[in-house]
Amino acid sequence: MSVQVLNDGSLQTDDFDNLEFICLGGGNEVGRSCHIVNFKGKTVMMDAGVHPAMNGLAALPFYDDYDLASIDVLLISHFHLDHAASLPYVMTKTDFKGRVFMTHPTKAIYRWLLSDYVRVSAISSNDASSLYTDADLDASFERIEAIDYHSTTEVDGIKFTAYHAGHVLGAAMYFIEIGGVKVLFTGDYSREEDRHLNVAEVPPEKTDIIITESTYGTGMHQPRAEKETRLMNIITKTILNGGRCLLPVFSLGNAQELLLILDEYWQHHPELDGIPVFYASSLARKCLAVYQTYINMMNDRIRKKFRDDRSNPFQFKHIRSIRSLERFDDLGPCVMVASPGMLQNGVSRELLERWAPDAKNALILTGYSVEGTLAKQILNEPTEIPSIAGGGIKVPRRLFIEEISFAAHVDYKQNSDFIDLVKAPNIILVHGEQTNMGRLKAALQSKYKELRDTANEVRVFNPRNSEEVRLPFRGIKTAKVMGNLAAKIPQDGEILSGIVVQKNFQMSIMAPEDITEFSELATSTVLQRQIISIEVSIELVKFHLEQMFGSVVKAVQAVQPYELGFIVMDAVTVWCHAKSLVIEWEGNIINDTIADSVLAILLSVDSSPMSIKLTSKDCHSQHGKIQRPEILERVLVFLDSQFGNAIKPLEDPDDGLTIEIDGHVATVDFHMMEVTCTYEPLRSRVKHILDRAIETILPFRNSNEDTSLDDMDEANKKSSSSETSESSFRIVENDLKVNGGEENGYEQNSNGSIA
Repeated sequence: MSVQVLNDGSLQTDDFDNLEFICLGGGNEVGRSCHIVNFKGKTVMMDAGVHPAMNGLAALPFYDDYDLASIDVLLISHFHLDHAASLPYVMTKTDFKGRVFMTHPTKAIYRWLLSDYVRVSAISSNDASSLYTDADLDASFERIEAIDYHSTTEVDGIKFTAYHAGHVLGAAMYFIEIGGVKVLFTGDYSREEDRHLNVAEVPPEKTDIIITESTYGTGMHQPRAEKETRLMNIITKTILNGGRCLLPVFSLGNAQELLLILDEYWQHHPELDGIPVFYASSLARKCLAVYQTYINMMNDRIRKKFRDDRSNPFQFKHIRSIRSLERFDDLGPCVMVASPGMLQNGVSRELLERWAPDAKNALILTGYSVEGTLAKQILNEPTEIPSIAGGGIKVPRRLFIEEISFAAHVDYKQNSDFIDLVKAPNIILVHGEQTNMGRLKAALQSKYKELRDTANEVRVFNPRNSEEVRLPFRGIKTAKVMGNLAAKIPQDGEILSGIVVQKNFQMSIMAPEDITEFSELATSTVLQRQIISIEVSIELVKFHLEQMFGSVVKAVQAVQPYELGFIVMDAVTVWCHAKSLVIEWEGNIINDTIADSVLAILLSVDSSPMSIKLTSKDCHSQHGKIQRPEILERVLVFLDSQFGNAIKPLEDPDDGLTIEIDGHVATVDFHMMEVTCTYEPLRSRVKHILDRAIETILPFRNSNEDTSLDDMDEANKKSSSSETSESSFRIVENDLKVNGGEENGYEQNSNGSIA
């Protein structure tokens, strides 16, 4: 792992992680769209649809192949059934516990569209098995969160922003960021200008992965003007011949675009006033009300007309809305825009069977037809079509069939150009039949073949359902320096000391005192307290603390019942009472170490030799008056135990003795307690034994004094008459000054003698 300092002073590191992508639906097929991205423990699901050519559980994505409880966020791109119809099932019938987001128009239409889906499914399903009920739909609706376009939302480290997709009202493509990796999910999108929707937007940020539709593969759309002319020519010819035109559509989406085209055409052709145009959908009025509400989310053309003409473009003048065929008088030529678009059931299917035998009538398919549906099958112009009544009943087909697609999906050129604008090095194709998707993949690979095996290589994937794609990414971890640490940009090699605060994938480095201000963390202070029992004076406690830590500061304000306090190294406070001490400090690594040292010192005050010396007084007992012969006898015991037969007394044994070892002779003077010898190792050894003997005989004598035998006699004589006084000690560099009373005193000179 490497570390780099950025220009703004923040720090970043890098390592490798795998992003996992899997299709549970919409892989090499159109329908039941459901895609999952997982990176660094964060999981996002995009869309939850059903397959329009299937019923019941068979229509669902392969939810059993993935643990839905691990999903953090579910994003719905738009309200079409193949992208949103299984959402109530996921939210009420599985272990899914994440949050669900969609745009405001999508949520408004979602409720009515799926309620109609539940009703129609219950009627048309032979086994009467519905995926969910209205109660499930209501329960799921309450948990859905609506978002605005261009507004960034963050959920547990997952950031996502909705952009206009241009497919239907409220359709969104999502720009998702997880741990520094940026993914664009287009959903169904359109880059073609129409009468009411904004074209799909290109996100302003660099993208690592684009997940895009491949509905039309390498197919090319006919120019918009030509399609409209062709549509109106077929409609005009049919109604002038006394026939009826059926335009199957989704309840919402290209239906509104077609209604705008028809209303405008009728407006400019008064000769058609007598020919009725119907919009047959159980949701017709409710859906149009939603479109009228969200005019502000449509293109400039619609907003300008609403603003300047003070009229709502969706209040049609030449189009009538009907909820069912019960109120439809089928008496002559007409144009019928009816749902559903795949002809699997509903009004469009009923009218198809009614009008199919008459050659004067026309069926114009204006949307994309999914494999397995009647809309796809009828494009082959069969002589018979199966009746929705079942039982093997066939309906003769003689009506004219034409496909003029107004589906708001990109063709090859639009898709390819959009991919170029996004500049993503990884392309994942979804939402396309196997043939179309394969052709699009081959075309893109051929387009980018010159970049193969280079740093700018573009990789294209077209996974099947439940097939996993793994993409390695070097995740950039950036830590932003904040607060006092940000006052200076760190240089290369400089050590930056602070606290790293991480929230999901965002890291900040700051000083401890800045945590409250620059993070959402609540800070607290742990005040630790240790009480010990001890019976020493306050002055003695202070003395020992000063010996270890230097000067200590007197606490400003005493705390009852404690008389006095000392602050050690600005970290630990020692409160003193008659028979106890309280140690207080703010818990952290440094303060804890200082407190441990203070505690160890205070626990040893009672037994410290220095404390004994400071508090000792002259002793008048008999053991302090040792006579000269007894002193010499005891000294000789020490010397004899060390040197034995090497000892020879002087002519006067009271004057001293000699010690001869290996030809070297050391002389001990008992009067001055001095050792002389030309051989330094022997002199040092004898001197050491002599000093230890004197310390043992006189345990309270200062070890730095070289006391002679005569001085000991004099001290014994004066000790019986001197007044008792408490000794005080003062250390000055290497000299020790002892004041033992008013009458006599001893001062050690630099040469070690006593004056």
